[in-house]
Amino acid sequence: MASIQSILAIGALVIFSIISLLFNSSVLQNTTIEVEDKVYLTAFSLADDLVEEMKQKAFDERTVDFQAINKAQLTPYASFGPDGAEVWPEYNDIDDYNGYKKTINTLPIAEGYTVQCDVNYCDATGSITINQDYYKKITITVTSDYLRDPFQMYFIFSLHSKN
Repeated sequence: MASIQSILAIGALVIFSIISLLFNSSVLQNTTIEVEDKVYLTAFSLADDLVEEMKQKAFDERTVDFQAINKAQLTPYASFGPDGAEVWPEYNDIDDYNGYKKTINTLPIAEGYTVQCDVNYCDATGSITINQDYYKKITITVTSDYLRDPFQMYFIFSLHSKN
């Protein structure tokens, strides 16, 4: 009789152990997902902050003082990047941000993130081109040791729109 009770007690302990393991695994997985979501939300916020900053700039060096301009007068793609002695945050047009790279180490929740920006001309469909056009597509990439994959955000600016 004692052996049947022992077997039942051992069986109950095994079932209880399995349930405990599954519960602990579930709690750990939920905590991991929650932390990962916060990391990606921080990456999104950093990218969005850069887009909002760029919205305040002119479309092109030639349109700082807004004027009607044809495509051929816009900055050639090969000349994208800061002009002469321009340094961030003194950029005055969107293509100055081509090659922009900044490491964020000042915020407690955003330590160790790197924000990079590439600027290209694109056509009305968003396809990248090296020819001057009335559209510029920016690609912002945020990386961090805490991100499983780099976060990327795209935005298209038009000469004739101010968002």
